[in-house]
Amino acid sequence: MDSSLTIAPDLLMQDNKAEQLGSRANVRGEQLTDAKRKQLKKISQDFEAMFTGMMLKSMRETVAEDKLTGGGKAEETYRYMLDQEYAAAASKRGGPNSLASMVEKELLKRYAVPTQKKVVVTTGEEQ
Repeated sequence: MDSSLTIAPDLLMQDNKAEQLGSRANVRGEQLTDAKRKQLKKISQDFEAMFTGMMLKSMRETVAEDKLTGGGKAEETYRYMLDQEYAAAASKRGGPNSLASMVEKELLKRYAVPTQKKVVVTTGEEQ
């Protein structure tokens, strides 16, 4: 039984592309600093807050106007501000599966330099 690892050609292509992107990042001299990491985290949280706020606004539009309070401009403003605070609190709470963490991971890939891996490729044929 052959104990070598078989890797599909498309995975090798992805690995090669990652190495190329990493080498381009090294050539440009882009390094990830703590300040830049904090900035990326803030950008991703702001994006999630904006997205969640838009979603809450759309959800509010589907609900009929409250007959008890009567609505009005003041209530509309209050609801808007409340939805924005809900969205900001949700984005700050985060978590590993939050939209902010996913956006942050994608932004961090720009600065990632992949490590060199040794891969043994076999064709599955016995010799």
